Amino acid sequence: MTSDDMRRWRKSMGFTQRAAAAELGIALPTYQAMERGTAWATGKPVEIDRRTALACAALRAGLAPEGGG
Repeated sequence: MTSDDMRRWRKSMGFTQRAAAAELGIALPTYQAMERGTAWATGKPVEIDRRTALACAALRAGLAPEGGG
């Protein structure tokens, strides 16, 4: 998953960046770095790990964690 893929996923889900971060269970700055593709502090590329990509796919498919949270 690329940063562009992540941005398209978020928009297709109708999420703000804050809502997307909350749904994925990550901090807003972490989400923003993934969507931007680089870390603010270092300018180094940020990789979107497989677990996050799979979580995006699960949310798109309508799956939610046990307990709905």
